[in-house]
Amino acid sequence: MHVVVTGGCGFIGSNFVRYAFDHWPGWTLTVLDSLTYAGNLENLAGLLGSERVRFVRGDVADPRQVRETLEGADALVNLAAESHVDRSILDSGPFIHTNVVGTQVLLNAVRELGVERFLQVSTDEVYGSLGPDGRFREDSPLAPNSPYSASKAAADLLVRAAVKTYGLRAMVVRSSNAYGPYQFPEKLIPLMIIQAREGNLLPVYGDGLHVRDWVHVEDLVIAIGLVLRRGRPGDVYNVGGANEMPNLDVVRKIVEMTGASEAQIELVEDRPGHDRRYAMDFSRLEKALGWRPTRSFGEGLRETIAWYDEHQDWLDSVRTGKYREFHRTQYGGRLA
Repeated sequence: MHVVVTGGCGFIGSNFVRYAFDHWPGWTLTVLDSLTYAGNLENLAGLLGSERVRFVRGDVADPRQVRETLEGADALVNLAAESHVDRSILDSGPFIHTNVVGTQVLLNAVRELGVERFLQVSTDEVYGSLGPDGRFREDSPLAPNSPYSASKAAADLLVRAAVKTYGLRAMVVRSSNAYGPYQFPEKLIPLMIIQAREGNLLPVYGDGLHVRDWVHVEDLVIAIGLVLRRGRPGDVYNVGGANEMPNLDVVRKIVEMTGASEAQIELVEDRPGHDRRYAMDFSRLEKALGWRPTRSFGEGLRETIAWYDEHQDWLDSVRTGKYREFHRTQYGGRLA
């Protein structure tokens, strides 16, 4: 099977490509990525020399580039996305371009070329903020509260429309917060690992009690592969980690595991529209395809800390001027 993976040089995308390469030897993989700040060819080091992996630099919102890349493909996994809430608050334009326009361009090309299956990878954030009880189900209303989550909800609805209008064989995976190797260090866990190791401030938004459900990226990519191969067209599948935890507790665990000091933790001004809680009911995926998360949060976090400790060269390569400029803007110079 020939699978095109958009955003395959990003965090989830590169982990998906690596897992597919190792576990599904009948697959050939084409990675389409524009290599923005969060996309890095080094994430695919060791694979690009293989006959089974091809890289194409291009924009998912470019119809010509997309059509050329999809020629002869059997399936498409769309992992191309602008995904950082804070950046979307500063400037929503790139999120609309990639997440909305890009998804529509991909859907048009898949339909025109007769690509057999399309998988859209989305987020729990499209559901909005959850109260203290219950979990999001696939039929929960979409109520996004940030420009990022609104752009992903729009993309999900475009996929739904393509299924209903054109009979496209498409599915959507909505994931809770993923963590693990190759995650760009603007997200909570890698940012806190780096700051803790360097003895710097650990900034936590608001009161630190915003709850997230954490899933290890390897569990997530296994779910993506299952849905791509065996999911029912038109269905949405939630992916959760069964690891609900306030952000402050996550940071405290990182402090404990790295030997940092809790005195480094500082509560900072909350961001606008900050959702209070996410939690996923993934029973549909469990019942239909037999998937459950296998990695405990403690185990996965220790492995993730060790990975970042062992990949300082990778960190140095991604912490560019743009990365540092964003954090100066976002945290008002509080980060080293």
